[in-house]
This record gives sequence, C-alpha cells and structure tokens, in this order.
Amino acid sequence: MEKFDNVEYFTNRELSWLKFNIRVLNEAEDDDVKLFERLKFLSITSSNLDEFFMVRIASLKDMVEADYKKKDISGMSADKQLNLLAKETHNFVKKQYEIYNKSLLPLLKKENLYIISHDDLLEAHEKKFISEYFDEFVYPVLTPMAVDASRPFPLVRNKTLNIAALIRKRKDESSKKKKKDVYLGNVDGDMDFAMVQVPSVLPRIVEIPSESDERKIIYLEDIIEKNIDKLFLNYEVISAATFRVMRNAEFKLDEDEALDLLEEIKKKLKKRQWGEAIRLEVEERMDTSLLQFLKSELNIEEEDIFRINGPLDLTAMMKIYSLDGFDRLKDKKHIPVMNSRLVDCEDIFDEIKKKDILLSHPYESFDPVIEFVSKAAADKNVLAIKQTLYRVSGNSPIIIALANAADNGKQVTVLVELKARFDEENNINWARMLEKAGCHVIYGLVGLKTHSKITLVVRREEDGIRRYVHLGTGNYNDSTAKLYTDLGMFTARESYGEDATAVFNMLSGYSEPPFWKRFVVAPLWMKDIFLRKISKCEEAAKAGSDVRIIAKMNSLSDKDIICALYAASCAGVKIDLIVRGICCLKVGIKGVSENITVRSIVGTFLEHARIFDFRIDNDEEIFLGSADWMNRNLEKRVEIVFPVADEDIIKSIRHYLDVELEDNVKASILLPDNSYEKVKRAGNAKKNSQAIFIKEANQIYDAAIKVNKIEDNRTFVPLQGE
Repeated sequence: MEKFDNVEYFTNRELSWLKFNIRVLNEAEDDDVKLFERLKFLSITSSNLDEFFMVRIASLKDMVEADYKKKDISGMSADKQLNLLAKETHNFVKKQYEIYNKSLLPLLKKENLYIISHDDLLEAHEKKFISEYFDEFVYPVLTPMAVDASRPFPLVRNKTLNIAALIRKRKDESSKKKKKDVYLGNVDGDMDFAMVQVPSVLPRIVEIPSESDERKIIYLEDIIEKNIDKLFLNYEVISAATFRVMRNAEFKLDEDEALDLLEEIKKKLKKRQWGEAIRLEVEERMDTSLLQFLKSELNIEEEDIFRINGPLDLTAMMKIYSLDGFDRLKDKKHIPVMNSRLVDCEDIFDEIKKKDILLSHPYESFDPVIEFVSKAAADKNVLAIKQTLYRVSGNSPIIIALANAADNGKQVTVLVELKARFDEENNINWARMLEKAGCHVIYGLVGLKTHSKITLVVRREEDGIRRYVHLGTGNYNDSTAKLYTDLGMFTARESYGEDATAVFNMLSGYSEPPFWKRFVVAPLWMKDIFLRKISKCEEAAKAGSDVRIIAKMNSLSDKDIICALYAASCAGVKIDLIVRGICCLKVGIKGVSENITVRSIVGTFLEHARIFDFRIDNDEEIFLGSADWMNRNLEKRVEIVFPVADEDIIKSIRHYLDVELEDNVKASILLPDNSYEKVKRAGNAKKNSQAIFIKEANQIYDAAIKVNKIEDNRTFVPLQGE
C-alpha cells in the first residue's frame, strides 16, 4: 500500500464535509425543488453547520491549543485546516444568505407571504399588534442584563439568540438622584452596554393577523427590538442588534476514572453550555463599538466573527415550513407502507421463522420493529429480550415495550449508549427509566461507543429455544425512521442467533468469542475482513475475473480502506461508491483511481443505509450494517455488519443499488478536481431514486392489500422536520 501513501491522493475530511453541506444548500437553490422544501434544505444546512462548528472546528482549535502537530491524511496540520475552513465557512454563510435574500424572500412574496424585517415600515394596525403581543406575551418573560463592576458580562448560553444594546441615560434623568436605576457597563463615552436573551420558550415566528390575502410574519427578536425601549425606561436606546454565540461542545471523558458514568456525563453536559466561544454571529448592521465590546468580552478572534445580512439561525426556516396553508408548495407527504410480508400478519414470529424479512425505511413502515419488541414483551413464551439503543425518539414506543417486558417478568438487557453525541441527556433519562422498570441496563465498553443496531428475542417453542434477531443500518428511532433511508432485516437463522448472543455477552462483560459465524464485528475484526474482501477482489481481477465492488455509506475516510480500493482499481476492479457525506478518496487519478466512481444522493430523505456488495464473476456477497468506512467506525466503535443469505433479499438489495446508481435527479458525481456536479441527464428520462422507491413500495403494498382483501389501514402521520 506504500504506493498510495501520497497526501495528494486524499481529500481533507473537513473540507469534504463542507462540500456535502454545499450539496444540501444547492437543493435550497434548485428551482426544480418546491419552494417550502427549499426552506427546509436551508434550515438543514444551518443545523449542520452549527454541529460542524461545535464539534469539528472545536476539535481543531483544541489541537492547535495543545500544540498538536500531526497532519491529517491530506497532509494538513490543524492550524492550516482552520485557516482554510475559516475562509470556506464564511463563503458558505454568505451563499446561504444570498439564497435567502435574493431568491427565497422574493419567491415567498410572490406567494403572498411576507417576512417583516427590522427596518420595514409598518402599518398602524401592525404596530399595534406587535406592541400588544410584546406587552402580553414577551415582556413578562424577558430579563434585561446589566454589566457593571458588580455584574460581570453574563454567561451567554450556547446557540441562544440575544439582543445587545447601546443605551444612554436620558438627559432629563441624568441630574436626578439614582435610586432604583441600574448603572450599566460603560462602552463608549456616555454609552452603556445591556443585553437581553430572546426566550426560546416562545415561538420564533409570529404571524400578524390580516384581513387580506397577504400573510405577514415577524421574527421574535424583531418584536423585542421594536419594543426594546420598554425594557430601559430611563435610557435612550442608541443601537440594538442580535447576536449568537457558538461554543465548544466537545467533551473528553476519562472513563477509567469515572466512578459513575451517568453522573460524569451529566456534569460534562452542563459545561457544554459554557464552553469556549468559537463563533460569534452578529447582524451586519451591529454598531462597531457594540461589536468590539462583544468581541473583547467573549475573547473571540476576528476570523470567528460572522456578520450576517439577515436573521441569525436559519433553522427558523423549518418553523416557516410548518405554516399551514402552503401544502401546494411542499412535496406530497409520504406515508410509509406496511411490508408486503407483514400485511395482515397474525404472528410476526411465525412469519420471520418462515423466511428472512427485509424492511426498507422510510418507504416501508418502522411499525414491524416496534411490534416485534411489543409482541415479545407480551408473549408468555418469550424468555429474554436484548437490545442496543443509540438514538431513540423523545416518546419512544420501543422503550415503553422494553419496560413492559421487564414488568412481565422477562429477562431484559438494554445497552444504552450514553456517549451518543447531543443525545446524551435523553439517553441518561431513558437509562434511569429502564433501570427503574427492572431492566438490566449496561453502558457499553470503556473507551468505545456502541453504534451497532441489534435486537435479540429468545423464545421457548415446541421444538426448543429459538432466537429471533433484528439487525439494521439505522437507529431504533421511530421518528427518524420516517426521515432516514435505512434497511433492517428480521431473521430466525440459528447462526445469526448464536452471534447475537455472543454480541450481548461481549457487551455485558464476557470476552469476545474466538470467531463469529456470520457477523463482522468492530473494532477487532471488521477492518481486516473488509480489507481481505477488497484484496480478494483485486486478486480475482488480476486473474481475469469480472469483478465489481459497490459500496454505499454515509462517509468514507479510512486511509487503509481507501488505499485498498486504489489497489483494486489498479487491478481492474470496477468500483462504484455511493457516499452521502465525507469522501476523502479522489477519483480520476491516473494509475490510481481511474476505475472508481463516487456519487452522492441528497434528496427528501437523508440517505443513511450502509451496503457493501462484492461481486466476482457469478459469486456475490452483500453485507448490511451500522458502520461507515471511517476510522472511528472500524477501530473505535462496536459495530455490526452482517451478510445477507436470502436470495430474494439479495435481489432486492441489488435492485436498490442499481436504482441509486441510475439516479439523475438527486445524485451528484465527484469529479477529478474534487468538486461535485449534478448528473447530466442528456435527454434521458428523470430517475429520482427516492421517488422510485416510494412508487415501488406503494405498488407492492397495494398488490398485497388486493391479494389479502383487507382494508387499507395505514396511519397517516405527517413528516416532521429534522
């Protein structure tokens, strides 16, 4: 692999991620995408960028602070990456607001939806409504903050919106004796600094009543600003503008020293709100002296200040998306259908026992997974239920079913991953609740996140003990199952059940088994097995076989895997990669990657499934699982990848991959210059893979309904924003 150990053959991970977010942003700019869907994509880019700063930028800053000199696979040091990312993120934010101001706002006006900004002239009835709304709903919640010798600059919470103001004592009040008045921190001459947090408990978007066809909305921060003089009665407000602080959200855990992991994580979560300020967003119009005061107090560098021409925190677009009355400007909501094998199914265990079942979410419903656990909880023949939980929904039916199972006397073992980033608090609460219900809760292995998706049900039957297993590529989260594309499989095959038992024994404290019958498990086995599979393809190609690798994942960044793919490419293996996000591999390098294509699909649903397909002549092996080809997944997490044994399921997955490789609507192709461009249709019919899967799922479901002659009882649940 030394031949490929050249920094020029690899792309920086962080820059590659930014290119992914640009692909999402392109959807917000695409005239072929419905207007309100474009708002949603703009919101997603904002949420993505927030997490990128809190985690990735924060980590790089920590490396620079620690004088960490090691370079990444593209040959860049942490400080060089930060310099490049500062430029690229500023350009990205500029592009976001160009789309917002120059494209989306005019289009919304054409649809009679007006967003009132801070400097718009208001009619008398609008002023009256805003004033009364402020007095009744907003004013009682606000707490103006002062800065003086006894009151230092307040701790501004992570990601909160705040209004900073320059105020000056009114002349007619300056000679009066101060009694209840507050002396505020001096900023410039006779002007003082004050601020107020925009309350997150109130709606960010407020609609102004109107008797005409026009609809007008206003942001909460603008309502406060238009009434800010009411907060400082004895002062003249010279200037006011909104700002937002992003803080370092990474935390390091010394698990060997932590006596109680739950309590240790709780402490770290509190500190996350007050981590080092790494980004300051301010309205472009903010007074210079006000900005300098904030910059000094937050100890933030100039390159980390983002001057915004528009509303801060564009995740508010999701609130606008949720407004009633604009359905024609949104995609038709997809209602997941029941898997055809499970339509009118009386006993899910009998059906699984007959033959493996593949579920494709969100095209097919997640309900069978919930039913699988719920039925097991109530079934008198079920002895034990074991499950891993990484991210679950806020009101999870899975959790309720597990608690019921324990209450019914089942042996219930649940691994709750407390270190699932930004879900730590939610998972702590679930862990406590499950423990109280009588479940045996474990928190994984020291130093490793448990990212695998597996459920094991042990059932006593007439012919002995039988194990039923569900394995998946996505989380046991009924909410995201309507938004993310994932695959899951039910099986009662004995070898899968034995491996599932071994997994839970390993997680609960026993050593890893000497070998696995079916599963490919990280961190000890998976990487080597993938490298061997790729190497086997390389050798077969050299021997003259027809060889192809198709791999679909969220991210590709592991250097060893990339080098192995380069070697296979040089041997003549045709490699098609479907990588949604980060891709550190480069295409089109002469003598290195000429046989490799990379495409990224960004559509209505978040592409999340992991599929690995190795084809040598007429032999084919397909694996599904929880792991991407990233160093963290292969070496630092507990992951499970599993082979598909059922021939019908193999055909289904082959079709799934073929359709995605033919997508010419939502797919972008990676070019040799490291940029992405949408697939050129060149007169061919449009092929949107997600739309095709929706249509196919509905057709199969309708056929099953017709055959079974039962009533269509789908539950119509609207898609929720991310």
